[in-house]
Amino acid sequence: MYRNQPDRIRALVQEDRVHRDLYTSDELFELEQEHFFANTWTYLGHASQVPNAGDYLAQEIAGRPLMMVRQADGAIRVLYNRCAHKGSQLVSDTCGNAGKFFRCPYHAWTYKLDGAPLAIPIKAGYEGTRLKECESGQGLSPVPGVAVYRDFVFVRLSQQGPGFEEYFGEALRSIDNLVDRSPQGKLTLAGGAMRNIIHCNWKMYLENINDTVHPMSTHESATRAANALWQDKAADAPKPMAMEQILPFGAGYEFFDNMGGRVLPNGHSVLGTRFSIHSNYARLGDYEQAMRAAHGEERANEVLTRSPQNSVLFPSLSVKGSPQAIRVIRPLAANRTLVEAWTFRAEGAPELLFERALSYNRLVFSPMSVVAHDDVHLFESMQKGLRAQGNEWVSLHRDHHPGDAEVAPQDVNGTSELLMRNQFRAWAEFMTLRMGASQ
Repeated sequence: MYRNQPDRIRALVQEDRVHRDLYTSDELFELEQEHFFANTWTYLGHASQVPNAGDYLAQEIAGRPLMMVRQADGAIRVLYNRCAHKGSQLVSDTCGNAGKFFRCPYHAWTYKLDGAPLAIPIKAGYEGTRLKECESGQGLSPVPGVAVYRDFVFVRLSQQGPGFEEYFGEALRSIDNLVDRSPQGKLTLAGGAMRNIIHCNWKMYLENINDTVHPMSTHESATRAANALWQDKAADAPKPMAMEQILPFGAGYEFFDNMGGRVLPNGHSVLGTRFSIHSNYARLGDYEQAMRAAHGEERANEVLTRSPQNSVLFPSLSVKGSPQAIRVIRPLAANRTLVEAWTFRAEGAPELLFERALSYNRLVFSPMSVVAHDDVHLFESMQKGLRAQGNEWVSLHRDHHPGDAEVAPQDVNGTSELLMRNQFRAWAEFMTLRMGASQ
């Protein structure tokens, strides 16, 4: 129905609505694996996950098994996790250390850390054959596009496509804001990951990151309980960390509308350009002084006063500068998505910042939290509800006026659905980019 039909696919994304097949079609998901995720840049992992030579991180992206490997010279390479001989995966653990070389568990072919062939058993049996001219004789296959930006590692699976800087552009400032919260300009992933498999389409989760209208109804019970506990306290009373983080969810429509947002090319966005639910966390004088000493007065003030609610590096990463946390969206099927929530320790910063990040992830992103279970219930309800007959479209009409130029970059109000329309337009573009051509 959709294979090699770019016009039909683009027609699923209209100016102010999208067709339900974007969420429910198994065929479209298969095409996303083949085309969309090959043409875009996807977050793979963080350099702090492979600190030593020989360390690897194995990850599957768009159905392809990859491994990120720290080299002896400190560089990072990304290779396909597939022996050049028979195709066995070289590593089966999610992470570990390969030593000085990779050894296939099937026939003991070995490879250097950069993927170059090292040795094969009974080598004489290959003399006079075409092995050296064949792909199998060249060693492990590298991923075509790899970029390491301030220790964030991204990949592009296609040989062709936009360059890294071209693709992300202004969106990379959100990573800068996160990393520069360390006086040393260095982050380390710590505290492990919270993983949640949700029975919904990945785009449903991603658009919700820019949805500021839902907290007042979806999370009403959580904020009502928090307000009941805090209602008798003085306005200037110091708040416990959990209360500091949960109360702003019930701030009201006007608050979220006024916080502002910014749509960027290629589906990226920043929500909370003026202020956000993270803007009023308790100040830390010694830390702020260290930041000014490290970055200078102007840059330190810029970082410390800018706390966007969510920055989306489309299609796989959501960044929170304060607290230092990220969410990684890993599609598994048309109706299944793995969401990983990670926290960072900012080197040279007080431990309280790390505790704040841990607290926020537990409070908001844990599947057993008072916030996430509301979202998960509704995501899965929506996935089922879209099977209903009669209406095949999902509305994205809010703040869309026919004839308006909805171009990126553009500043918008915080409740504008242009933040979501922008994602779907990028989806249609990269889904059909060179459709029919070899990847």
